Amino acid sequence: MKAISTTNAPSAIGPYSQGIEANGTVYVSGQLPINPATGAFAEGGIQAEARQSLTNIKNILAEAGLTMSNVVKVTVLLADINDFAAVNEVYAEFFTAPYPARSAFAVAALPKNANIEIEAIAVK
Repeated sequence: MKAISTTNAPSAIGPYSQGIEANGTVYVSGQLPINPATGAFAEGGIQAEARQSLTNIKNILAEAGLTMSNVVKVTVLLADINDFAAVNEVYAEFFTAPYPARSAFAVAALPKNANIEIEAIAVK
C-alpha cells in the first residue's frame, strides 16, 4: 500500500490517509467541503460544498497521477436527502459517460456538522 497525500486537499482530521493506492486501485477517503487554503467549509450552499468535495477528490487523484475519468465508484453522504438534485447538477460537471457507479445516502450527521461528504474509488 502507498499513501496518497497532497496539500491541495484538506489534511486528514483523524488517523487515516487522504488516499491509499493498492494494486492499481486508489481509494479516496471521504472528503468534506473544506477549502484546503482556508481550512473552512466552502461558502455558497450545497452546490458550492459539493463542488469543493469533488475538487478535493480531483486533487488527491491528481497526486496519484489519475483523473476523474479513472473513478469507478462514488459514495455521496448527505445531511439532507433533499439536496440530492442540486448535488447531481454539480456532479455532472466532474464526470462524463460512462459514469462511475454511485451510492447516495442521507445520514444522521457528518463530521464537523458538514452537509456533504464524498468518497471515491479509482482504477489506473
